[in-house]
Amino acid sequence: MVLGSYKRSSVPEVEVGWLNMSQTTFRYIVRIAGVDIDGNWKVAYGLAKIKGVGVTLAYAICRKLGINPEMRIGNLTEADVKKIEEALSDLKKLGLPPWLFNRRKDYDTGEDLHLIGSDLIMAVRKDIETMKKIRSWKGIRHSLGLKVRGQRTRTTGRLGLTVGVKRKRK
Repeated sequence: MVLGSYKRSSVPEVEVGWLNMSQTTFRYIVRIAGVDIDGNWKVAYGLAKIKGVGVTLAYAICRKLGINPEMRIGNLTEADVKKIEEALSDLKKLGLPPWLFNRRKDYDTGEDLHLIGSDLIMAVRKDIETMKKIRSWKGIRHSLGLKVRGQRTRTTGRLGLTVGVKRKRK
């Protein structure tokens, strides 16, 4: 095996799940949507390693594309990987229900969107900045560095040194 090569020799033709795995090679690392995924993961759980894609969405994508979600991600063909990347770029084309999307009724466009990776991180950061700017309750809590979702703060979420109770001297 050549150093830096991630491919193993050809595997004989085997019927696995929904796909006919004829003459494919196992890849130990598969790059999908800018994320390196270990080839030993099952397809659904490997896709869930992408930020913004959960297990439920991964199973839905696999079923819509006709890919066995229980197959190892290293056994996918290049065509399957390309189909998955195209599906992740625009989930509306797959006909998935909008409750699977992570950004319904976007603040700017009003559309149902699904963001992944750095797009998701930037959108969340922009939302937090907007809340701070309009001085909503959540924005104020964010700006003060306090808990935002109604958790109690009497004993948890403290910053700085721990302060204990001094014992009385005998």
